[in-house]
Amino acid sequence: MIRTDNAYRDITIRFPAQIIIGKDSLMKLADEVTAAGYANVLIVTITVLLTKLDPLIQQLKDQNINVQVNTSIVQEPSFQDFAGLINSVTNAPVDVVIGIGGGSVLDVAKLLAAQLDNDQTLNDITGIGLLKKRSIKLICVPTTAGTGSEVSPNAILIDNADNQKKGIISPYLVPDTVILDPSLTFNLPPDITAATGLDALTHCLEAYTNLFAHPFIDMYAYEGMRLIAANLVKAVKTGGDESIRTPLAIGSMLGGFCLGPVNTAGVHALSYPLGSMFHIAHGLSNALLLPYVMEFNIPAAPARYADVARALGCNSGKTDTETANAGVAKIKELIEQCGIPSRLSEAGVNKDTIPVMAADAMKITRLLKNNPRPIGFDDAINIYEAAY
Repeated sequence: MIRTDNAYRDITIRFPAQIIIGKDSLMKLADEVTAAGYANVLIVTITVLLTKLDPLIQQLKDQNINVQVNTSIVQEPSFQDFAGLINSVTNAPVDVVIGIGGGSVLDVAKLLAAQLDNDQTLNDITGIGLLKKRSIKLICVPTTAGTGSEVSPNAILIDNADNQKKGIISPYLVPDTVILDPSLTFNLPPDITAATGLDALTHCLEAYTNLFAHPFIDMYAYEGMRLIAANLVKAVKTGGDESIRTPLAIGSMLGGFCLGPVNTAGVHALSYPLGSMFHIAHGLSNALLLPYVMEFNIPAAPARYADVARALGCNSGKTDTETANAGVAKIKELIEQCGIPSRLSEAGVNKDTIPVMAADAMKITRLLKNNPRPIGFDDAINIYEAAY
């Protein structure tokens, strides 16, 4: 059950110094850079966005600002990918790093801003609170409503040494400025909209039901669940509606606020092997497991999961457990309506690898310790099999 004895423990909340929200707010970025006096800009993004970013880049150049653009991140990044990227951009001065893209791009941009003038290695900073500084300014612009990386202190890389996802968590990874422009998500494909939206929903849900949930974070987590559940299917089906994309983007950002003080739990821990072993996208990995981890956890925190169900739009039942189970059914319904795979078998997972995945998941202790019900090796196997 939720640690009510620890509900009002001391926490530290670190928000970006500035968050700009609104359609076409990307075009305010050049003014932000100019006003701050930055002369040398490094933009980390993806190739498909370059045409959309051309006006911004031209604005910067018109102000005599030197602009580097890097599009080398094309998948969930590894330590090796990051090493190659940082070696390719160290020959020119950088005053500010601007990440424009999904979670992988933003994670890398955050690490670049910290590491370009830092003598610590990636291995030195992997873990919680080990990064000592960041002197280069950092601006993040998300183009998916999913990871919440634009406001979180987290960055995730795959360690080539053991093929495991590793977290780097530090207050120095929280950006200085965030620009939330829902128009950047208008052309996001339906399957990516669905998977990233369910990822954001999982951030909020796992924070709210966390063993170390906190009242200050609860308000962000609950409202994030409500906004995402009310708008995700509409966004998948309509695409370019600002009135739908804006609350979805805000819900994702609220999920990002949850990732530092409380963080995620069992769903994310069990999802990591799906990414490292089968290269299933992070958001889809979470969606595949979410309802089955919920079912496992409900006996330990029925009241909390009843709240989740109500945030998702369910009516209250006769008991908390009945209401909580309605929430599980609602999640399954959302996944079906989004048209993405709902079973590990549909996503190409080999059932014979379940014991290996369970063993790998047991290594993610920084997240497993947050789960409201302890997950052991046999429990992980059972959850994977239920999801298969």
